[in-house]
Amino acid sequence: MAEPFRNLAWDDFRLVKAIADAKGLPSAAQQLGINHSTVFRRLRQIETALGTPLFERHRLGYVATAAGEEMVALATRLDDDITAFTRKVSGREPSPAGELRVTTNDSLLVHLLTPLFALFLEQCPDMRLDVVLSNQPLNLSKRDADVAIRATDNPPETLVGRRAARIAWALYGRAADFPVPGAADADMLRRRAWVSLGEDMAGMKVVRRVRDNVPPERIAYRTNSVLGLGEAVEAGIGVAYLPCLIADVRPALVRLAPPDPELSADLWLLTHPDLRHAPRVRVFLDFMAAEIAKRRRVIEGTGLPVGQAER
Repeated sequence: MAEPFRNLAWDDFRLVKAIADAKGLPSAAQQLGINHSTVFRRLRQIETALGTPLFERHRLGYVATAAGEEMVALATRLDDDITAFTRKVSGREPSPAGELRVTTNDSLLVHLLTPLFALFLEQCPDMRLDVVLSNQPLNLSKRDADVAIRATDNPPETLVGRRAARIAWALYGRAADFPVPGAADADMLRRRAWVSLGEDMAGMKVVRRVRDNVPPERIAYRTNSVLGLGEAVEAGIGVAYLPCLIADVRPALVRLAPPDPELSADLWLLTHPDLRHAPRVRVFLDFMAAEIAKRRRVIEGTGLPVGQAER
C-alpha cells in the first residue's frame, strides 16, 4: 500500500476536488476535459491506493466521505498555493512581454478602450492582450484576469490600482425629438417614454434614480447593457441617463440636462498586489493612465457634445 500511496499526483487531487465540486462524474469529466469512464477508473485507482472510499454514491450525486473531505481540503490549499506562486513568478518578469488578460465591460471597450489598446500594442509589439468582457468582477486572485478596468466607487480592497478619471452621466434624448437643447422641462420628461438599465443592474446609481423618479408604466424599454442603452435612445425609444463619453460623440443625441454629479462613478485601473510590479502590468497601467488622462474632458462630460453648437 505504501508505494501506490506515494505515487499520488496533483492530478489525482484535482480529480477528487472536481468530483466533489460537481457532485458527480459527468460534470467533473467535462470540467477536466476527459471522458466519464476515465474519471470513474481513476477514482477507483485512487481509492484503491488509499485503501478507503472517498465518496458515497447517493441518488442525488457523489458525497465526500471524511477521507474525501480531507483530500478536497488539501487540494484546495494546493490550488491556492500554486496560484499564489504563479502570480509571484509573473511579478518577476524581466521585460514587458507575453500575454496580459484584461477584463472590462462592453461600453468602455467600444467607446474608450479599443483605440487605446491598439496604441499600446503598437508601442509594445511583444505584448498580447486577451480582453474578457464582463459586467461582473472577475477573481484577479485566481488569475481570471491580470488587470480590471472598471467603473466603480468601491474597488475591491484586495486589489491595488489608480483612479484614472470620473465617468459623468447626464440625461439624453434623440436630437430630432428635442430640437431646442435645454427646453425639456420636468413635466415634458414625465410624459416621455424612458429607457432604463434592467433590475439585474440595480446596484448602479442610475438604475435607482430612474426607479425612484419615473413611473414604471413610462419605462418602455430595459436592457442590461449600457451600450444598448445608447442605441435605444438613438433609435427614438425614449430618453435615458447615459455616460457622457458614449452620448456626447453621437450627433443624433442631445443633452437634456447638465451632467449629474450624483450619478458619476470613478474609472479604476486595478490589478492584484503580487502583479503590480510585473513589467507587463506596470507598463500597461502607466500607458492606460496617461492615455485616459488625455481624454478626461470627454469622460467627465466637460467638453462640448458633438454638434451641439450647430443645434
